[in-house]
Amino acid sequence: MKLPDTFIFGGATAAYQCEGESKTHGKGKTAWDDYLEDQGWFSPDPASDFYHQYPEDLKLCREFGINGIRISIAWSRIFPTGEGQINKEGVDFYHKMFLACRDYGVEPFVTLHHFDTPDALHKNGDFLNPHTIDCFEQYAKFCFEEYKDEVKYWFTFNEIWPVSENQYTTGTFPPGEKYNLTKTIESLHAMITAHAKAVIAFKEGGYPGRIGIIHSLETKYPYDASKAEDVLAAERSDAVSNKFLLDATFLGHYSEETLDHINFLFGLDGKEFKPNLEDMDVIRKAAKYNDCLGINYYQSHFLRAYAGESQIHHNGTGAKGTAVNRIKGIGEQVLKEGIDRTDWDWLIYPEGLCDMILRIKHDYPNYKEIYITENGMGYKDDFEDGTIDDSPRIDYIKRHLQWIAKAMEKGANVKGYFVWSLMDMFSWSNGYNKRYGLFYVDYKTQKRYPKKSAYWYKEISKTKEV
Repeated sequence: MKLPDTFIFGGATAAYQCEGESKTHGKGKTAWDDYLEDQGWFSPDPASDFYHQYPEDLKLCREFGINGIRISIAWSRIFPTGEGQINKEGVDFYHKMFLACRDYGVEPFVTLHHFDTPDALHKNGDFLNPHTIDCFEQYAKFCFEEYKDEVKYWFTFNEIWPVSENQYTTGTFPPGEKYNLTKTIESLHAMITAHAKAVIAFKEGGYPGRIGIIHSLETKYPYDASKAEDVLAAERSDAVSNKFLLDATFLGHYSEETLDHINFLFGLDGKEFKPNLEDMDVIRKAAKYNDCLGINYYQSHFLRAYAGESQIHHNGTGAKGTAVNRIKGIGEQVLKEGIDRTDWDWLIYPEGLCDMILRIKHDYPNYKEIYITENGMGYKDDFEDGTIDDSPRIDYIKRHLQWIAKAMEKGANVKGYFVWSLMDMFSWSNGYNKRYGLFYVDYKTQKRYPKKSAYWYKEISKTKEV
């Protein structure tokens, strides 16, 4: 199977996970700084030290045929408190890094928010506080103007669903609340409103380039399609995590089917979902402006009906078989016979990505182009004398690229693929034992070592054959 000559073979990163220097050079705190320390988890410093090592990483991109890089701007490196005073050192850092991307022939695809709201805003309710939405809009406008000559591709948010779910349902992101579905959904709506305001500002500002949003999309299947209760569990899970955001992004409103599921879940808490009419006007206006959709895909889920109270156990250590996800009012995520999974209990099901791409093509035909902005395999890489044989990662990426190609054969407009991740880096709730990179990072020396997957990726980026 062959991909187009113009297809982007990229690598993905995120500021907080790779830059290091999380509290220096004028950078303000994010909610993660105190949260990680309070939990006794991990330090984001020095991570992959991208703040200093980016020339080396971009050089590796050029050497290994990687012609696109996903980079996020750390909001609090620009505005230390999320608003007001600007940190010039942070502004200049991204200028230098974007210019280096050009020097090395690597196209930057820039995300404005990748899980890292400035602490001062996060403490006041994060995006549930309308003031944070206003601050995000101003931050976005600043970046559009400041980097208009250096950045052609913009994404507003990375993974609105995981942000909201992990903050208020699973409790693995700050502020660590659990089982609050109504607050989760309210957060989704608030962040899609912030996205819409930024998109409108970009278009009305007449800035060059393209803009969109990155959604984490996981196809939901009933565990037993012959059981109506399993079908309903899959539909409800899909409505909350996928359809709610896709409706808003491309339709500019929430469909009646989506609202039926959302209001059922709100009703469990004796509430009703009542989006602000002004917010809906903004969302409606922005729907016609989205140039591109980023899809982050790691797994699909099989849902079984569940009538009990919510129970979640997050497998953050790679202890295979320990994950539990049962949500009251939705259902239970269960393993499916014959489908392998990673040590972190993520199902390896590339067909689900093809199904999601074709679903978007069918259900939201006004989409324009798709980038697979994250896909990859967390693995416990063995380092042996500078050699890292990560053949399972190669198999994982190859199979996903083949299913992407199948979706393209059926008419889907997919423009590129970004492996998560370019190099090994800090992981939010897993620390450093879960490695994703094409390049192994020795965190003590910060030396980079190409893995077997890097050499394989270099070859397919040249031949375009998967």
